[in-house]
Amino acid sequence: MSLSFIDLRSDTVTKPTVGMRQAMFNTNVGDDVYGDDPTVLELQEMIAKLLKKQATLFVPSGTMVNLISILNHCSQFGSEMILNDESHIHI
Repeated sequence: MSLSFIDLRSDTVTKPTVGMRQAMFNTNVGDDVYGDDPTVLELQEMIAKLLKKQATLFVPSGTMVNLISILNHCSQFGSEMILNDESHIHI
């Protein structure tokens, strides 16, 4: 049996395996914007239970996570965020 490594550093580092592609092909999908994608809902519920949180939010990319973080901290027009020049979000 061969073990494969899943690298979660980036959205694009690890390529999907044949099994992953088959699972994506066979899954039941909906529109997560309207809250009716059963796979996303199941994932969010499973992770909320795992982390003992009231709820979780699936975000498909690191860029989206960064934007949500910035908007959470700078929610008013004219707000600003001070970052180090080596900050992940800045880079």
